[in-house]
Amino acid sequence: MTNRKIIHVVGTGTIGEPLIGLLCDYREQLGIDEISFNKNSALRSDRSKVMSLLKRGANLAVNEDKVDDFKKLGMDPKLESKDAISRATAVIDCTPSGVGHKNKELYYKQFSNKVNGFMAQGSEDGFGVKYARNINDSVIKDDDNCQFIQVVSCNTHNIACITNTLAIDGFGPENLQEGRFVCVRRANDTSQSSGYIAAPSVGKHSDEKFGSHHAKDASELFATLGYELDLFSSAMKINSQYMHVLWFALKTEAPTSRNEVIEKLEANKLVATTSKDMTSTVFSFGRDHGHFGRILNQTVVVEQSIHVKNKHEIYGFCFTPQDGNSILSSISAAERFLYPHSYEDKITCLDELFFNEI
Repeated sequence: MTNRKIIHVVGTGTIGEPLIGLLCDYREQLGIDEISFNKNSALRSDRSKVMSLLKRGANLAVNEDKVDDFKKLGMDPKLESKDAISRATAVIDCTPSGVGHKNKELYYKQFSNKVNGFMAQGSEDGFGVKYARNINDSVIKDDDNCQFIQVVSCNTHNIACITNTLAIDGFGPENLQEGRFVCVRRANDTSQSSGYIAAPSVGKHSDEKFGSHHAKDASELFATLGYELDLFSSAMKINSQYMHVLWFALKTEAPTSRNEVIEKLEANKLVATTSKDMTSTVFSFGRDHGHFGRILNQTVVVEQSIHVKNKHEIYGFCFTPQDGNSILSSISAAERFLYPHSYEDKITCLDELFFNEI
């Protein structure tokens, strides 16, 4: 294991790019000696992004056979891809769906005796232990069973945060009788040039027990704590590029009130509340005030949408920050691999990026 604290990020997409930027900007506070990142293809359209990350202090790594392609475009790689992985303390994979598993088989297992830990994003089901910051930190141990971690998707973060905050925290899992969710998903990110849709499109219930994969993933996340929760979700896409919207309905054993629900939300620093009722205005706030335009909170709850029926049913709408919650969990997990006994203190430097109100 290397003595230097090095984080290597694979991929520069909607999660990778802002993640690299944040790591660079908070490198000293997070106790990181070096940040490197891997870029697969030498594209003229990506040069401005790569140059900006290099200017922030990150080192570029590319495959050996692509070094000349990058140099021709004025991007100077400092590392070869395999070397960048082998010398890292922690590797965060932010590649498109399916690529993380391929990288695990081709590279990560090969260097598992040198690298403390590997993380992949929500689409890589089965990559490793499912993880979300502030939900199941206790299950991530300093042993080989937790060397590979799957940071769950942004919508799974939202479902888990709402469920834990309003129904489980302070009561235990038995307080939740059932959780029902509808994920109204944006078509694609503003940074993406493909994948947009012409009109709203409804999804299938592919899982007999959980409906869409969002509730299934949230259930499996809570299962790492030994919880068996009754969760069910539906999903659809709308022709928007702003933010995902989540509708939730929680039925609890213990009685509650609207005021108690609001108090619980406000007490969680990873929850932001808002009186804004449009994704565009919340997205705009993140663009103007967030780091790299991201909101790192796990959810943004619309206050006026909160409703409590019969003292046991909680309803409401919330917005899912565009990849910000996944970025926070990725950094938290990476810092644990760097500083297993003091990572909690290290990541407090990011508290200034959370919003109480939007």
